Amino acid sequence: MANKAYPPSICPGIPRLGKCPTGWTTCTFGDVLTVVERLVPIADESVYQLVTAKRNRGGIVPREQLKGREIKTQGQYTVRKGDFLIGNRQIIHGACGIVPESLDGAIVSGEYTVLLPKKGLWLPWLAYFAHTVHFQQTCFQSSIGVDVEKMVFKVDWWLKQLLHVPPLAEQKHIVEILSTWADAIEQTRTFVSAAKRRKDDLLQKVLNGQTRLPSFASVEKRIFGVSTHREKILANGDVPNDWQPYRIYELGQVVSGGTPDTGNPNFWGGEISWITPSEITSLPTPFVSETKRTLSKSGLKSSSATLLPANSLIVCTRATVGDCAINLVPMTTNQGFKNVIVLKDKIDVVFLYYWICLHKNVLLRLASGSTFVEVSKNNFENILINCPTLPEQRAIAAVLSTADDEISGLEAEVNALERQKKGLMQQLLTGKMRVRTSKTI
Repeated sequence: MANKAYPPSICPGIPRLGKCPTGWTTCTFGDVLTVVERLVPIADESVYQLVTAKRNRGGIVPREQLKGREIKTQGQYTVRKGDFLIGNRQIIHGACGIVPESLDGAIVSGEYTVLLPKKGLWLPWLAYFAHTVHFQQTCFQSSIGVDVEKMVFKVDWWLKQLLHVPPLAEQKHIVEILSTWADAIEQTRTFVSAAKRRKDDLLQKVLNGQTRLPSFASVEKRIFGVSTHREKILANGDVPNDWQPYRIYELGQVVSGGTPDTGNPNFWGGEISWITPSEITSLPTPFVSETKRTLSKSGLKSSSATLLPANSLIVCTRATVGDCAINLVPMTTNQGFKNVIVLKDKIDVVFLYYWICLHKNVLLRLASGSTFVEVSKNNFENILINCPTLPEQRAIAAVLSTADDEISGLEAEVNALERQKKGLMQQLLTGKMRVRTSKTI
């Protein structure tokens, strides 16, 4: 089986040790680890905490709490805080980690291996070492089976695999360095979460007319109403009185997408960008300028797709209803979209983008279908939007774009820190980069 056939969580290959770094020791996993089994008798009415090992070295986390009579698997074992736990059927996917204090006394089945260190190994170092290619390959080579989701870990084989281990003092220094990076990443993720909460709050207030920007007249807090009847909106009086309701078709031309014959190579590979819903859901920003596939002029002509000018709004209205983006280049879409070629004297496309983001639930209520849900063109273009004046739309769009820029910047920082930590980890855990300790040679 070719390596590309494996999922990203698996690192196949034959583990090959390089030269042992000066001062380190070459040994087997069995030389520094011992398997422990704490068989626990299960009482029918007692409640037990079960745990699981997450893939990709995601740690040991709680599963469910069950009464003894609800536990079907015979043979349960207690785990203690500080144990190193391996999920035997998922270790090739990186299912391992140290048991946290909060799960001390939880139980696992015989599908897990519980390990404790012998003299000369610090388990926090092993938890980081589990990220290395060498560790992952030793786990892969110690597993048997023809299906990557059903391979069984042979612990006795794995314990005979070789590794290089630094002195205990160096192990602790390595962990200290890597933990500092991990703390920085976690702190930055906290900033990302806080920025997203601020943006969501802002999205609600400025698009609902509850908070008016300083340059505009009303500062009263009002409740935004979404309705399918213009008369009801006007009668309610629950939006700023200088905002006007419009149906989407009044704000621009609504056009659908299409797909040429996929079996005709003459229709594909041209210069016309063509996008699908799956490409919209993973966008890091509101804007899109590149697509995975392109059409030729004959391909566009043969389909029902319309070439959209730049700065149109493309909206998923099938399956992933409500995801949307703004195209920065002329583009067309498949039939999973309803797209708005906006009238620039009535609506700011970025304002409209954020309005759709906030009101996905409106689109979902209009969707129907048995195989997959879809919003019809008629339902989509008759959605009503309360719009402030164009200058206020632009001001709102600018404020929300700034919030998105903050989030994007923080997420980029997290990604950079993770890349740097990964590179540093490989260097430190293989001895290519040494840290200073009193005993390091």
